[in-house]
Amino acid sequence: MATIAFLGLGLMGSRMSRRLAAAGHQLLLWNRTPRPELVLPAHAQWVATPAAACRADMIMCCVANGAAMQDIVFGEQGIASADGHTPLLVDFSSISPKLTREMARRLHQTNGMHWVDAPVSGGTQGAEQGRLIIMAGGREQDVARLRPLTLPLAQKLTHMGEVGAGQTSKLCNQLIVASNALLIAEAVHLATRSGVDARALAPALAGGFADSLPLQILAPRMAEGCFEPVQWKVSTLLKDLDNALAQAEACEAALPLAQRARELMARHAASGFADADLSSLIHSYGATSC
Repeated sequence: MATIAFLGLGLMGSRMSRRLAAAGHQLLLWNRTPRPELVLPAHAQWVATPAAACRADMIMCCVANGAAMQDIVFGEQGIASADGHTPLLVDFSSISPKLTREMARRLHQTNGMHWVDAPVSGGTQGAEQGRLIIMAGGREQDVARLRPLTLPLAQKLTHMGEVGAGQTSKLCNQLIVASNALLIAEAVHLATRSGVDARALAPALAGGFADSLPLQILAPRMAEGCFEPVQWKVSTLLKDLDNALAQAEACEAALPLAQRARELMARHAASGFADADLSSLIHSYGATSC
């Protein structure tokens, strides 16, 4: 059993850390804002700063965006300020590939630590069940070191290449998720306006070419108008679309559908739904909440 520091206990991190503790690992936990309502799992204790977490064998992070990750690593009493012991840093967050490469290079130059970017897909349900998909970027030996520790978390880990490759792969994932979510909302809207019970869509399409995990999760919530508990925040997917379009500009890739998805998602977020569940996209078509 390893000693693992887990930094970031939001929707995903709280569930992932509980599964690691249940597997018998010793956990050092930290969150940017106090979470007094969280009941600490067995084998877990709080640490005061990210630097204090560096006594672990491995540091795992799962935070909202690149700015939060920069603060954890390079802020006051951040990971980069730790001396001596140099655990492997694993970032499960979804952030910019370019920023990931820059931070990994700077951290290694500062204290010799290595970085694996390992963004996840599967949402809160996948985190709860230990059925996440992980796309990893980093040195082969570092990914190999991470792999056995992800057994309580994921059904699959794929080494995609060097540092940054995991984040690029996650952006590809998010292009599909974002466009799919918008089309699911349009399908539910069309069915409803045509007099079809939209609650029957997901089971009717199960197993066909249109089927997907987002369809089975989002369509029933959209049809019912019930968006709690939050599983995917609109703001999170919007952030990922922004990173995907920035990456596309950097490598001169044309993403017209992603650009349109970003416009529609931004409009929905600006209407007061930034922190709402992705299923709330149906509100863009005049639906009401349950």
